[in-house]
Amino acid sequence: MHKLAVLPLLFFPLFASADCTNEIQGWAKTLRPDLTLDTEHAVCKINPGDSSQILAALPFAENVAEDGQGDYGLGVIVASATTGKIIARHYQAGAISSDAIYFYGLELDTARYQLSPKLRAFGVRVNYGGSSRPNPFESKVLTLYAALPGDQLRPLMSGLEVSRSNGEWDTRCAGEFSDTQRTISISDKSSNGLAALEIEQKVIGTQNRPNGEECERIPAKPVVTRFTLEYDGGQYPVPKELSSL
Repeated sequence: MHKLAVLPLLFFPLFASADCTNEIQGWAKTLRPDLTLDTEHAVCKINPGDSSQILAALPFAENVAEDGQGDYGLGVIVASATTGKIIARHYQAGAISSDAIYFYGLELDTARYQLSPKLRAFGVRVNYGGSSRPNPFESKVLTLYAALPGDQLRPLMSGLEVSRSNGEWDTRCAGEFSDTQRTISISDKSSNGLAALEIEQKVIGTQNRPNGEECERIPAKPVVTRFTLEYDGGQYPVPKELSSL
């Protein structure tokens, strides 16, 4: 009994307790040695769908000014949790643009995107914010990645805006705001071998108005809309009304 309890420890991932960020510079040099890695916004984590793997998203400054505005390339990798060696990679030039709507972070989305019995995707979310106080803005944009059998790691769905908050106000109280949230679930239906994606969109509008010395917040009834994205054999096309920026 004791031997059975100890055996799994022999396969414990090298980076499960260590900080995988120690490997990021090495991955960056392998992926794009000609570019400067934006270390502040690079992220990595153990893949919960396969603990033998590490997932990482690495932004590279391609044409970026000192204030951070400009264009960034995005490298996405799958690496061995035992050796740190890159197993699969994808690089997209000009994937992120930062200007008045500025890029401020990346997140790895490891929800259960089980697109087929043998294929689980993962996501990278790019976070954007606005610099105008009278017109606040925030957005998160999701791309799903996977490696189909016999294929390289690549995006299967690009540019789905999963959240957006924006508004216009007088910077004191009066104003109107809108919050949009989109959630993804895996459909029982499939197309070209992969499950369809069901998108539920919830939009809540809010009005702020002065009420004496208080600022009254009046939310409207949520508006819920549903969409279905089907795999066309190459990708999941994202309708314009769901796409980013």
